[in-house]
Amino acid sequence: MSGLRYVYAICRPLGSTTLPSQLTGVAGVPPKQLTHHGLVAIVSAVPEEDFSEEPLKAHLEDLDWLSATARAHQSVIDALTVVTSPLPLRLATVFRDDSGVRTMMETQEETFRRTLNRIEGRVEWGVKVYAEFSESSEASEVSNSPRSSEASGPTEISEDTGAKSVKVGSGRDYLRQRRQQRRAHEDKWEQAEEFARRLHGALSRFAEDTRIHAPQNPALSRASGRNVLNAAYLVPRAESEEFVELVDRTKGDEPGLRVELTGPWAAYSFSGPAGQEGA
Repeated sequence: MSGLRYVYAICRPLGSTTLPSQLTGVAGVPPKQLTHHGLVAIVSAVPEEDFSEEPLKAHLEDLDWLSATARAHQSVIDALTVVTSPLPLRLATVFRDDSGVRTMMETQEETFRRTLNRIEGRVEWGVKVYAEFSESSEASEVSNSPRSSEASGPTEISEDTGAKSVKVGSGRDYLRQRRQQRRAHEDKWEQAEEFARRLHGALSRFAEDTRIHAPQNPALSRASGRNVLNAAYLVPRAESEEFVELVDRTKGDEPGLRVELTGPWAAYSFSGPAGQEGA
C-alpha cells in the first residue's frame, strides 16, 4: 500500500465481520485494517501531493475540498459504527507509513484501551432544543414601537398652529406595553430553559455519560431559532430504542420549542479521557 496513511479510527478486531466491499474513504480509496498489539487502526493510503504537510494546510482552507473529505471520513466512521464501537480520530490524521501508525498506536495504547472499554457497546445521540418566537409576538412589538404610536396613537390638534401633538398618556401606555413585552419575553426564555433542564435530566437517566456543548451559532448551523440545549449522550445500544422514544414523546410538548435528535453516532464527544471532550 503506497502513499501516506490516513487514519479514521481505532477499534478492536472485527473478527469475521467485514466492512461493506463497496465502501470507499478519503481520496476514493477503500479503508483497510492495520493490526498492532490487539488493536486495529482503520486506514487508507492517500496521495502525498494532497496530504503532506504543506498541501494539506492549503486544502484545509478550501471549503469544497474540506467538505468532500469530511463526508468521505464520516462515511467510513458510520460504516464502522454499524459493526463495532470505534474510537474516531480527528479529520486528516495522517502518518508517513504503517510504521508511523503502529508507533502512534503503541504510544497511546493504554489510553486507547481505556477509552474503548468505556464506549464498548455504546453509541452517541445528539439532542438539541431550539426556541422560536411566533411572528405574532414580533408583530406586536412592531405595532407598539414609538413610530407606530406616533402614527396611530391618540393626538390633539392645536387650534393656533394646527400642529399635531401626542397625548401624554400615550407615552406612558407605550412604556407600560414595552415593560409587559419584556417580561413576557423573559418568561418565554425561562420556560424554554426549564424545559431543556427537565429534558436533559430525563435523558441522562438512559445515558452512561453526557456532554453539554456550547449553543450552536445560527450563522453556521443555519438552524432557525435560538439553541437552548446542545447535548450529547453516551447510550448503551440496548437502551437506545427507549431513549429515542422518550425524545419523540417530548416533541410538540411546548409551543415555540423544537426538539431535534441526531444519531446514532460514533462516540465523538466521549473519545477523550473520562470527563473531557472528545479529541
